[in-house]
Amino acid sequence: MALFVMIIRKMVQNKWLVSSMFFGILMTVALVGTMPIYSEAILTRMLVKDLETFQTDKGVYPGSHWSLMGFYNETSDRKAKLIAEMDDYMANKAGPGFGIPVTELVRERRTKSVLLIPEGEEDSKKSRLSATIRSYNDFERHIVLEDGRMAAKQPVDGIYEVILTEQALGNFKLVLDKVVTLKDDKILGTVKIKPVGIFSKKQDDDPYFRNASLSDMNSVFVMDEGMFTQEFIKGNKVPVTAGGWFFVLDYTKMELSNVNQFLTTDLAIRAEVKKKVVTFQSEFNTPALATITKYFERSKQLNKLMWSLNVPVLIMLGFYMFMVSNLIVDRQKNEIAILRSRGASRWQIVLSFALEGLLLCGIAWIVGPFIGMGLTKLLGASNGFLEFVQRTRMVVHLNDKAFLYGGIAAVVSFVMMLIPVVMATRVSIVGHKQQLARMQKMPFWHKAFLDVAALAVSIYGLYTFQNRLKDLKSLGLNTDDLNIDPLQFVMPALFVVGAGLLLLRLYPYVLKLVYWIGRRWWPPSLYATLIQVGRSNSQYQFLMVFLIMTIAIGVFSAGAARTINTNTEDRIRYGNGADFVLQAQWQNDAPPPPAPGAPPAASATPVPKVIHYLEPSFDPYLELAGVESAAKVFTKEKATFQSGESQGTATLIGIDSDEFGRTSWFPDQLLDYPFYDYLNLLAADSRAVLISRTLAEQRGLKTGDTLNVGWENISAQAFVIFGIIDYFPTFNPNPPVGSIDASEEDAKANAPMLIVGNLSRIQFQLALEPYEVWVKMKPGASTPAFYESIEKLELPLTNVVNTKEELTRAKNDPFLLALNGILTLGFIISIVVSFVGFLLYWILSLKGRTLQNGIMRAIGLSLRQLIGMLALEQLLTSGVAILIGVMVGNIASRLFVPNFQIAFNPSSLVPPFKVMFEMSDFIRLYSIVCIMLLLGLGILSYMLSRIRVHQALKLGED
Repeated sequence: MALFVMIIRKMVQNKWLVSSMFFGILMTVALVGTMPIYSEAILTRMLVKDLETFQTDKGVYPGSHWSLMGFYNETSDRKAKLIAEMDDYMANKAGPGFGIPVTELVRERRTKSVLLIPEGEEDSKKSRLSATIRSYNDFERHIVLEDGRMAAKQPVDGIYEVILTEQALGNFKLVLDKVVTLKDDKILGTVKIKPVGIFSKKQDDDPYFRNASLSDMNSVFVMDEGMFTQEFIKGNKVPVTAGGWFFVLDYTKMELSNVNQFLTTDLAIRAEVKKKVVTFQSEFNTPALATITKYFERSKQLNKLMWSLNVPVLIMLGFYMFMVSNLIVDRQKNEIAILRSRGASRWQIVLSFALEGLLLCGIAWIVGPFIGMGLTKLLGASNGFLEFVQRTRMVVHLNDKAFLYGGIAAVVSFVMMLIPVVMATRVSIVGHKQQLARMQKMPFWHKAFLDVAALAVSIYGLYTFQNRLKDLKSLGLNTDDLNIDPLQFVMPALFVVGAGLLLLRLYPYVLKLVYWIGRRWWPPSLYATLIQVGRSNSQYQFLMVFLIMTIAIGVFSAGAARTINTNTEDRIRYGNGADFVLQAQWQNDAPPPPAPGAPPAASATPVPKVIHYLEPSFDPYLELAGVESAAKVFTKEKATFQSGESQGTATLIGIDSDEFGRTSWFPDQLLDYPFYDYLNLLAADSRAVLISRTLAEQRGLKTGDTLNVGWENISAQAFVIFGIIDYFPTFNPNPPVGSIDASEEDAKANAPMLIVGNLSRIQFQLALEPYEVWVKMKPGASTPAFYESIEKLELPLTNVVNTKEELTRAKNDPFLLALNGILTLGFIISIVVSFVGFLLYWILSLKGRTLQNGIMRAIGLSLRQLIGMLALEQLLTSGVAILIGVMVGNIASRLFVPNFQIAFNPSSLVPPFKVMFEMSDFIRLYSIVCIMLLLGLGILSYMLSRIRVHQALKLGED
């Protein structure tokens, strides 16, 4: 108890110092705890966005689950029992088991298909139509009557009333209120139905209906559910062949925590249905399964990327805790040495610090994750690196992993606090005074050459990693096909630390050189500062390494964010080729497609070997609103080529070089010469073609060779190779993922090949076939106006590719949002913790030099000169560290950011992944760092101004 009281008193006496330490631990726990919270939140958003995209693209509601149980030879009692059991199972077990709200549970019942005999046509010999009768629960709430009335819930004069769609009424060639007799071998007695109403959906987007167009009801009569159960299921008047259950789930509430519940329940439903029906006559449909499967793959990629980005931050946090703990223990080393000299044992001293650390870390562990949850909500608005916009808040939950990660951070902080204490307790009062007199001793990492070792390991890791990436591209493999060493994620941090320490090893020599150059002219304040920094170099090592890591990681984060964002945009632009790609319908002499439902013999029109097309006018494309230029681009897959004994198939692209150069998008410095020079080669001769390097290497071709090109049913014509290119708009020279075996020879033999020629010669000597129209828009052109002009000119387009729309979709992709959020989070962690460490270090440093500063004032130095000395000292330490951090961060970005390709499929990354920087990113980065330094300098200047000479001198006497 006495020890605990002593610890509390010590904490109260050093409340400012303890508060700073607690703030550092709290921020570390909070920010580390943010990582799993943000990970779960962004993965949840990614899943919901993927499902929304699926609904938009496919027109199918993804939050649904349909299962159908078929009956074969079961008795009516057996059918009734099975249906009742499944109704109970679906409502009470399966529904809650999904883990997300159930909006609707639609129960569907079906009879077998029976023949229809309209009243008065019993003796007619014309072919009979067939239909099924179905029932749905709560059907009336989701439909509106277009004609007639709702069907009765009980038989009327022994006739069952039904309703149907207008399409079904036309297919059956019936009118309302006309009685129809059902005919089938298994019908007991005479069963008559009467259609009394025509219905349609109340809402077009109502997910209650499995088929949005109601096409599955074109041969169906719908009966009241209660009457169907009583008369058909229990009464067995018409054989019931199936029962279905259709869940409509609110998929927007699906989260990472309940995805497995959804999948488990899906499997449980399938097993339950198959268990009850011996013949396994069942059907299932879960539209979200494919998206969820793809989501797991994307989440795996995202987790891989998150760790690769977070590991350097975690290493930096560990270093921060060690630095701060070391500073605090240095502050109390004199007290520890005195206690040891007066008989206190080492474990008693360690225990006192351990209890203090347990108290601080315990409180931080409890409070930190809640602060982390608040930070996660702010990060949901990230739109780029350090960019925030108004966006729907993410679904954020405080999960167990947040406390686990926070607990690990607290434990690491606790251990880091104790390591300097344990080391300090080994020193006696005499040894402590000796250490104070030896401030120029070489740090341990320089003695052990840890800087050289860290650099060597990181460069070796970079070399092996790049070789693996090369294999991924050349072999067309997926990122999961090669085992990636988790230590690869540590390589950027190792490089930063190694390079920073290596430059710090050289820094004292630079200081000595500066001192020697101006030793006759330096003013006293500058002279004193150079002496202070030069002789106490080891004292500043921790702070400088820490600032180097912080700034370098910030630069690295900015470079990674800009590179991945820009490369994603470039990949979309390159893959499409232009702002818009339009495909029109051409008139031709091909036979019309067969009518729906027509027998094959009816459509046996001979297809000509060569289809002749009539080219539409090209001028209307130039008249579209906002168009700057347009180009004709003909693409023929699997065109045949032959040169000597070499032959094969390649993609043939025909262009008009001038219009194509004005319209297409192609990045600079991707080819050996400017892109337009290659287009000029085409313009020089109508026979000229460009071939891909893959074609040249696989078939041993070179410039000047003759190449005969054609395609099926088209005679080959001679062309001359004028140039060899690595890339061309839309062309990916890498083998598709999974297309080849993992062997280099197979990779070279299966790489895609390309031939680019003049469109006019291809059309004149080969064939005139439909081409695409590539369109480049004027800056700021309106997309809606462009679409309106297409409608106004009545262009018969069959397909439109909008690059701007794809870019917007990519920018809102949760994967990139997650990436930007992670990088922003990492930088905020670095800056906040850096500021705390920076301020704590300098405050402790000032407190430790109170006597020195008091003597400086006493011998005549003004407060302005003292502040100038402090600013110069910061410039020579913090400023130099920041400069080194910027330099190391740039080098690390150029070396290690390309490794983030592993989070994608490297084979699909065309143009190649290229590290990019933008000045706006660095302006934000350097602005924040400058604000941090100026704020810190202001606080330190204020503290310096509060020093009283008589107090400092009295302290020296004590």
